[in-house]
Amino acid sequence: MKLIEITEDKYNVTIELEYAKNTNFTGKKIYTKSICYIHKDALPKLLSAISLAKALGYKLKIYDAFRPKEAQELLWDFCSNKDFITPPHIGSPHSRGIAIDLTLIKNDKTIDMGTKFDHLYKESYHGNTDISVTAQKNRIILLGIMTSAGWDFYQNEWWHYQLHNSKEWPLISAKEAQKNIMAK
Repeated sequence: MKLIEITEDKYNVTIELEYAKNTNFTGKKIYTKSICYIHKDALPKLLSAISLAKALGYKLKIYDAFRPKEAQELLWDFCSNKDFITPPHIGSPHSRGIAIDLTLIKNDKTIDMGTKFDHLYKESYHGNTDISVTAQKNRIILLGIMTSAGWDFYQNEWWHYQLHNSKEWPLISAKEAQKNIMAK
């Protein structure tokens, strides 16, 4: 199977899948199960990021990873803003299993990044100086960890990282995962 399940115990990360809750920007659950998957090709880079974060006294907190193409369609139907949501006909790197949305935890607390995850406004852009200096530094630390581990980043979202040349991987539907995270 090309998708690997990421668990807190096995990988020493915190998982808080926002689309498995109704507190995300859509106000409703997109996933019926809170199971985190990533493509096997992305796993070595995730392991590297986990190790780099740990060496600096941080832990990764994952908000989203594999997002079935059916979920991408729901997000697009709710917010068709190409600056933040990839149109389904193009296909999100999440729907290929090779993207991850995350932040950092230090001393059991999520650190300040200036905005919440999925704040779909310019304040979420990398390099935005309209946020506190502390948040700017924290974003740079996350960016450094992730790019040092081999991830590419998306300029408009401080939380989003993906493999380079993302369109080389095919789109994956919910039923192709070991457990369908959208099945009722």
